Amino acid sequence: MSTHWHPYPRRFEILLVPEHVDGRSGPPDAATALRSAVVEATGETGESGYPHYEGGGMVADIDPETRTVEGLLIDGYEVDYGLSARVVDAPAGPDTPGVAEPHTR
Repeated sequence: MSTHWHPYPRRFEILLVPEHVDGRSGPPDAATALRSAVVEATGETGESGYPHYEGGGMVADIDPETRTVEGLLIDGYEVDYGLSARVVDAPAGPDTPGVAEPHTR
């Protein structure tokens, strides 16, 4: 995975939600997701022309400006009808600036 700086976010969280959740007020969250994964930029551009992200069994091309998923595979398969992918900020992790590494012994 590339460690070079990119003009787009390095990581996102993708939430796979039922379409009926789309109409509810407020942004989607992990509690309403059937599955979620934090994906990180690979430094490559996907077939869609947007940055390519991978992680947690998900491979996606994401438009970082609109947070639109332009292509998505989950465990190597396309998303079934009736499901929708939403992109949110990734939760803070150990490699996020300002977050301490966990202690290990």
